Amino acid sequence: MKKKRFSFNLILGSILLAITLIPALVGLLWTPYDPEAMNSSLKLAGVSIRHIYGCDNFGRDIFSRIMAGSGITLLIAIGTVAFGSIIGTAIGAFTGYFGGIIDEALMRINDVALAFPSLLLALVMVSLLGTGKYQVMLALGIAFVPSYARIVRSEYIRIKNLDYVKAAHLAGASDLRIMFVHILPNTKTVLLSSVMIGFNNAILAEAGLSFLGIGVQPPDASLGRMLSEAQAYMFTNAGYVLFTGCTIVMIILGFSLLSKEIK
Repeated sequence: MKKKRFSFNLILGSILLAITLIPALVGLLWTPYDPEAMNSSLKLAGVSIRHIYGCDNFGRDIFSRIMAGSGITLLIAIGTVAFGSIIGTAIGAFTGYFGGIIDEALMRINDVALAFPSLLLALVMVSLLGTGKYQVMLALGIAFVPSYARIVRSEYIRIKNLDYVKAAHLAGASDLRIMFVHILPNTKTVLLSSVMIGFNNAILAEAGLSFLGIGVQPPDASLGRMLSEAQAYMFTNAGYVLFTGCTIVMIILGFSLLSKEIK
């Protein structure tokens, strides 16, 4: 039997996520400096031993703000994917398993929602719910529901007529037990891959909304909002843009590489 070797994608993806997510998780509890503490004498200060990423236009430590901002962005992504995948899985499971008129009606609504890019749908939801990290989380979660519903429905349609499901019917198992005990575990490969991709999309969407000023609001930091603030100082403090942008790219690339390894 051949031993499964660690692939380049798995190793590189894990390293990138470790570099970015460990500081993000630590930043939820502790940062070297107060992310909101201003110091006029350190405005746009460059990289130094005390401030390894330099300081922004308000004299705030950029590394501390990236730690805090990454944590908020990560929490929004987790909440978004959790909401979207749980609600979407429930809808996809019921429609795919039972079929019929309800399936047709819900899937037509689902198709209409999928016709819009998720970011555009999120913009509509944010306009209805308002700005802020919890509103963004809910708006993105709602926008992600249709894609998870479609994926899970397809898996249920494929699996529900297999022999082991028919055997469960003959054994007297209830529909709910068959749906969530017998069928759902066999969708895990597709679902886990979708969740990993969902993290990517959620981080990009949150960064986009916050970059436009309709996502996370001050005093909370997020990677998208920091990138928006940094663009005005691209030539006076390039590190501000570089470090923030690289953090976003590394997180996205890390999740993308790991999603390819889920089999």
